[in-house]
Amino acid sequence: MYRKLTNEDVLYLKSIIPKDRVFYGTEINPDYSHDELSAKKCYPDILIEVLTAGEIAQIMKYANEKRIPVVARGSGTGLVGACVAIHGGIMISLTKMNKILNLDKENLLLTVEPGVLLMELASFVEAQGLFYPPDPGEKTATIGGNISTNAGGMRAVKYGVTKDFVRELEVVLPTGEIVTLGGKIVKNSSGYNLMSLMIGSEGTLGIITKAVLKLLPLPERTISLLIPFCEVTSAINAVPDLMMTKVIPTAVEFMEREVILDAEEYLGKKFPDKSADAYLLLTYDGSTREDIERNYETVAEVCFRHGGKDLLIIDTEERKEAVWTARSAFLEAIKASTTEMDECDVVVPKNKVAEFIEFTYQLRAKHSLRLKCFGHAGDGNLHIYILRDKLDEKTWAEKLTAVFADLYQKAGQFNGKVSGEHGIGYAKVAYLEENETPKVLNLMKEIKRIFDPNLILNPDKVIICKDNKER
Repeated sequence: MYRKLTNEDVLYLKSIIPKDRVFYGTEINPDYSHDELSAKKCYPDILIEVLTAGEIAQIMKYANEKRIPVVARGSGTGLVGACVAIHGGIMISLTKMNKILNLDKENLLLTVEPGVLLMELASFVEAQGLFYPPDPGEKTATIGGNISTNAGGMRAVKYGVTKDFVRELEVVLPTGEIVTLGGKIVKNSSGYNLMSLMIGSEGTLGIITKAVLKLLPLPERTISLLIPFCEVTSAINAVPDLMMTKVIPTAVEFMEREVILDAEEYLGKKFPDKSADAYLLLTYDGSTREDIERNYETVAEVCFRHGGKDLLIIDTEERKEAVWTARSAFLEAIKASTTEMDECDVVVPKNKVAEFIEFTYQLRAKHSLRLKCFGHAGDGNLHIYILRDKLDEKTWAEKLTAVFADLYQKAGQFNGKVSGEHGIGYAKVAYLEENETPKVLNLMKEIKRIFDPNLILNPDKVIICKDNKER
């Protein structure tokens, strides 16, 4: 186990960081004991709000020398406990490092601090006629958190995920050294790509203090299409044919009627259509409305061939607000419909999505549990929520373990992976260990030891090194 902070440690930390940004013991707000979904609550011994990479470097150097665990945290919107201080120690809050530092229009690059919120970043660049494509559902997440989990989102079908839009990172290593990885360049074959290792590492290899992001020109027009289907599998089966058309959609989302009703109740707003059991929500962008409208006939033909009942054009501000507000609220709406829930965000090959959804229906009956599902049909990333409702704690734990085992085993059979975009944190460590080969797991452990020889940075997240258990 890692040691608790001593009075000497607290006094030293307060000597290098102004006292109004250091919180100790009962001064720490309960929000910092958990993330968005985690039921497990663990408080850090001390919470420090930082303003510069230099401050973080000083903290890390001291923590490394004293073998004190450290967790970096942004907005805390994660779903797998990656930002929870399960060993106590020091929590570094990055939310005050929230400046947009530089816009380089000539090279279409934006330099930001890690605490900038995704919605603030999007608003800033769009006002300049530019576009940052990664679009995770939680817009109050920080860009540092997005990079740390390699967040995806709805526009990944056409544009890719966060890693595709990161050019350079400034990082404080667990030893307290500050390094710059990548560069403000398009191509780079200069040795191992250490920047890519940092992206998606969930704060276990280093703390991101600055990022240079790639931008694109803002599309002139964006229109969504809502297509009702009699069942989810019919909707999903239309997706491969839609992807084979000449125009790739920006987003391909699937949703069930149950989830839409949850969102209506949660928001107090009406969805444009709820006559069907399932829906595809497609988005297209382009230079003009005419360019996009040329695709309607092709899209309609494909969807109707697979059982689509109608094609609703979401082109007015009122309809856009109704549809996308509902889609963005799905997680919170499902959460509000039950006493507790947990989530599986497996990713499987696109041609296995329909079969996997059918499998979740079987699990509902097998385990006598409510499961709700929505996700990114265009990239195979499914969000499956398991609801506790009125189950007692013991029964809930047993059923949750059993249904997760079935879900991840089926994903493995389909050559899928444990997480598509939410990460591993501590909640999914066991499932990663079960679904990866010993060789791959050992490589991950060796990478962790190279970056973090004393295993102090976000310990026991993503991968557990045996050394951790000896502390």
